[in-house]
Amino acid sequence: MAAILESLLGSCASKLQNIITDEAILILGVEEDLREVLQRVELIQCCRYDAEKRRTKELAVNNWLGQLRDVIYDVDEILDVARCKGSKLLPDDPSSSSSNAAACKGLSVSSCFCNIWSRRDVAVRIRSLNKKIENISKDKIFLTFNSSAQPNESGPTSKLIRSSNLVEPNLVGKEIIHSSRKLVDLVLANKEKKSYKLAVVGTGGVGKTTLAQKVYNDQKIKGSFRMHAWICVSQDYSEVTLLKEVLRNIGVHHEQGETIAELQKKLAETIEGKSFFLVLDDDVWHSNVWTDLLRPAFHETNVGIILVTTRDGQITKRIGVHHTHQVDLMEVEVGWELLWKSMNIEKEKEVHNLRETGIEIVHKCGRLPLAIKVTASALSSRKLTENEWKRYLGRFIGSQSILLDEIEEALYLSYDELPPRLKQCFLYCALYIEDSVIECDEVTWLWIAEGFIEEQQGQLIEDMAEEYYHDLIHQNLL
Repeated sequence: MAAILESLLGSCASKLQNIITDEAILILGVEEDLREVLQRVELIQCCRYDAEKRRTKELAVNNWLGQLRDVIYDVDEILDVARCKGSKLLPDDPSSSSSNAAACKGLSVSSCFCNIWSRRDVAVRIRSLNKKIENISKDKIFLTFNSSAQPNESGPTSKLIRSSNLVEPNLVGKEIIHSSRKLVDLVLANKEKKSYKLAVVGTGGVGKTTLAQKVYNDQKIKGSFRMHAWICVSQDYSEVTLLKEVLRNIGVHHEQGETIAELQKKLAETIEGKSFFLVLDDDVWHSNVWTDLLRPAFHETNVGIILVTTRDGQITKRIGVHHTHQVDLMEVEVGWELLWKSMNIEKEKEVHNLRETGIEIVHKCGRLPLAIKVTASALSSRKLTENEWKRYLGRFIGSQSILLDEIEEALYLSYDELPPRLKQCFLYCALYIEDSVIECDEVTWLWIAEGFIEEQQGQLIEDMAEEYYHDLIHQNLL
């Protein structure tokens, strides 16, 4: 919420500054009222950073921010209304009821009253909002804020790391190597069977996708099947979109407007008589992804492997999986290794003095690789001192009442570590449908259009936006 307010307050203040001297506002006679609104908004802006820091620990602060957000939205709306109504009263406006002569000259009495009513209506609404903002700025919560607090702008700088969706760095521990070899051998031993199905099962964030990636990218696997496809299956998947994605993966063109039956037929014709290796990833939640949608195409006459990742053991039964591989929680020592390696630290001796605190963090992450990696991203922007890490660990523990589990906790804290300039860009990405590809060129232009990117001297705004994009990738948030 605070990141949204950061943008709203700045946008509102800027809009007020620009509109106060507008002729459309002057004719309404609300200039002084708007100046009061501007003064109070600027006063509140001074305390927004302290409010942001306290909102996760104090419910009253969070409620106060909610009230402020609602009022700022109302201010933004009334500014648009005022400009619109004021423009209609200007003499040279085509829709104006006035003339270049004296006010109301040649107009009916009702028209004059309409003009007066427009002025009064806008003025009353602005004064009402002014009173609300005044009450918010006099609230006892507001009076406790520290106006000298500053945002943390020392967030990570982009390293412009670009990686494939199917490449996983920092693989640690012998278990994943042993498990991947075991699964590769199992796949190769059953590659001549018809639609042999195996599943990688485990809780969210435990490393199912990482293991599946390692199997999928194995050179023996790549050389043993004519067709390969990696499909992400979201909880609310579209049947048409999923079929099109399978076709795209195997290099088949599809037409706009094709039905499910037509796409299934095209898929069946393409893979007929060819061996295939299909991965259904991203925690398959519904067995009918296979039973109703894909099985008609990958029917019993085709030779190949279907690898499914899921946290639901019942899904494997309904799909008819022949072999299930359970992924267990990470060993503590392996988790510690993943933590410092994910911070781009080359040798453990560089952080040996932080080992005890680091192991505490691994336990707080529930020994889940995803939570550990996200936490490492947040720690990488901090000093390598015990005090810094213990302070972070304290915030981790303090957030338990708000967050549901270890992964959400780690993700939230990673988000919370972002400077305000990045938070609003990250939140904007929530507008994308789950499992959508967030293209750099597309989303950065959208950020620019929304006014999220601050221009800096000597740097193009497009380059700044791209830097924001890669900062979010570096933080494991995109």
